[in-house]
Amino acid sequence: MTMKPAQVMVITPHPDDAEYGAAGTVARWAKEGTKIVYVVCTNGNKGSGDVNAKPEELAAIREREQVAAARLLGVRETVFLRHEDQELADTPEFRKELVRLIRMYRPDIVVTADPYRRYVWHRDHRITGQVALDAIFPYARDNLSYPDLLEEGLRPHRVKVALLWGSEDPNYRVDITDTFDLKLAALRCHESQVGNLSSPELEEPLRRRHRLMAEGEGFELAEAFHRIEMPR
Repeated sequence: MTMKPAQVMVITPHPDDAEYGAAGTVARWAKEGTKIVYVVCTNGNKGSGDVNAKPEELAAIREREQVAAARLLGVRETVFLRHEDQELADTPEFRKELVRLIRMYRPDIVVTADPYRRYVWHRDHRITGQVALDAIFPYARDNLSYPDLLEEGLRPHRVKVALLWGSEDPNYRVDITDTFDLKLAALRCHESQVGNLSSPELEEPLRRRHRLMAEGEGFELAEAFHRIEMPR
């Protein structure tokens, strides 16, 4: 089951989350001519086990890594919101940032983290997914939400579909058999995150994971999402 959207927005909590969650699907869409924009919500400046890492240097490194990964996958543009890692909050200001971008880029599909994963889930993932869903519906769609955006020429926009990675209730799978190697290469761009892993240590668990996601389908490897048809 595959959609071929014209425009896609991927709203990711940290640099590298989109690669883990959706890079195979992103690469497939890019090959089919879909225009894709990444929105990276935090700067990832706490994402290191190195006690000598400096947050401002780590943020700059991770931004460069994300640009390289996105370019490899065929993403047209990457937008960095640069919120502090681990401090993302469900605020009107953050929601308005996402509404503004949705109205600017007018995606058919928005891909983000599932905010409803239970128990152990990074708080930034929960916040990103929840605020993204709120921004999609009703705020980006409704004419009287954020009237100042109308004054800027940013008309309401209805996103047709949301795809949520990391879901415990997947109902939609995308064949990434032919784009798995691109996903792996994009993850390798995140040297600060996976540089300590050998090729087998990164590839073998990832391949097992995506083989499990494809069980019952007619292909070898899949990325799995919870798919939501958004209201009109």
